[in-house]
Amino acid sequence: MRDVVMAAREKGEKDDVNIASVGRSRPCPDKAVHPLGRRTMTPADYRLILSAVIGIALSIVLIIRGRLHPFVGLLCGAFTVGLLAGLPMEDTAKAVEKGAGAILGGTGLVVALGLGLGAMLQLSDGAGGMARAALRLSGVKGAPWASLFTAIVIGLPLFFETGLVLLLPIVASAAAALPAGQNGDTAKLRLMLPALAGLSVVHALVPPHPGPLLAVNALGANLGLTLLYGLIIGIPTAIIAGPLLARFTAPGVALSPPLLDPVKVDVATPSVGRSLAAVLLPVVLIAAGQAVALLPPAVGVHFHWLSWVSDPVVALLVAVLAALPLLFGRRITDRTIQNAIWTEAMTPAGGIILAIGAGGALKQVLVTAGLSDMLVRVADGGAISPLILAWGVSVCIRLATGSATVATITTAGVMQGLVASSGVEPEWMVLAIGAGSLFFSHVNDPGFWLVKSYLGTDMAGTFKTWSIMETVVAIVGLLLVLFASSIF
Repeated sequence: MRDVVMAAREKGEKDDVNIASVGRSRPCPDKAVHPLGRRTMTPADYRLILSAVIGIALSIVLIIRGRLHPFVGLLCGAFTVGLLAGLPMEDTAKAVEKGAGAILGGTGLVVALGLGLGAMLQLSDGAGGMARAALRLSGVKGAPWASLFTAIVIGLPLFFETGLVLLLPIVASAAAALPAGQNGDTAKLRLMLPALAGLSVVHALVPPHPGPLLAVNALGANLGLTLLYGLIIGIPTAIIAGPLLARFTAPGVALSPPLLDPVKVDVATPSVGRSLAAVLLPVVLIAAGQAVALLPPAVGVHFHWLSWVSDPVVALLVAVLAALPLLFGRRITDRTIQNAIWTEAMTPAGGIILAIGAGGALKQVLVTAGLSDMLVRVADGGAISPLILAWGVSVCIRLATGSATVATITTAGVMQGLVASSGVEPEWMVLAIGAGSLFFSHVNDPGFWLVKSYLGTDMAGTFKTWSIMETVVAIVGLLLVLFASSIF
């Protein structure tokens, strides 16, 4: 495995354009010059930490108590950090604009196309057909495992919220159809919680989801290796946090009727094969482009065109165009269906794009203020592993902002210098950050309320099931990253 990885790296370094890092070159550890030789904390460092804590805390208060949108709350926090850290207002404003612009420049397209593909699978009932087929094949005993792996497959190209809307009502219906005595609240949760675990894991660890994809770009990681490592880490993590953990958290939790139902248009449900092709196409295109680096040079030169197809924007665009006939057949020219697809896709897009843009702004202010350099000095002191440090920073931002994507974006930005100076493989850094971004979802996370609505749990039940599950994913993910990074 190590030989394959090294071959991919060597090929990528020789190419004029490093296709694996989506247009960005990897930071070179040899060229990283430590700006400060000292490793002790200075008064300026403490001021910076205090500024970051106050700025993030203000964001929390504005979002939770003030009921402001995360976009506004995070921007207020970004300006607060800059001012308290001693940055001139003009520099702070430029950092905010730079951070938001850098994130939104390419991510907006990924968000829109991903939501479009999810809307097609939802409206055509393609994802529902795959889920029902998997649950029929699995039987009663295998139903939690079928729920888990169906969620992983369906969740590969979809946002967490879209996958949740698609899958949970189907799984709940399948649980209700179980034989008498085996369809109570505990049985339902033991089917639905594995689905949530699968969706969460791919959302945080597997490109082309926005969080991992942006971290890949920021840290100069290899996209194909990150996808491969994400699956290697994610599948056992989802197994532990899903079917296994549900045996302990599901009993004793009462369910009420779900508050939300999925939307569907009046079209024939596509076959499982067609739906599966639409789901896997962007992943296959991305993986194929990265596989070119593993081919002998004489062969690889004939497949160099795959490099641009593996770009996430191109891969998702091709998948969206292919999904139209696959999922809707001859009705792709029906104006009603086209309007429904993009209305359903764009409704959540604005909020998502604005929130991650504000997260990018906060990240850039923290970097401009010097937090990245300070973290480099702390890690260089040898007191803590760079991977653990990255995970811990991601956990703090996740707890503060409630957004896994914002936590990933912000942490990846401030960890760029640490990757360059420490020599740690950026793919493992991406996964450590992604794992930390899931830690303990609570009331400032929109996903918390969405899960509560679809599960039908009360507050205590949501904390017992969903919040604990997310925490287990974060901890197990970190442990597996630490273990796997020492092997590969």
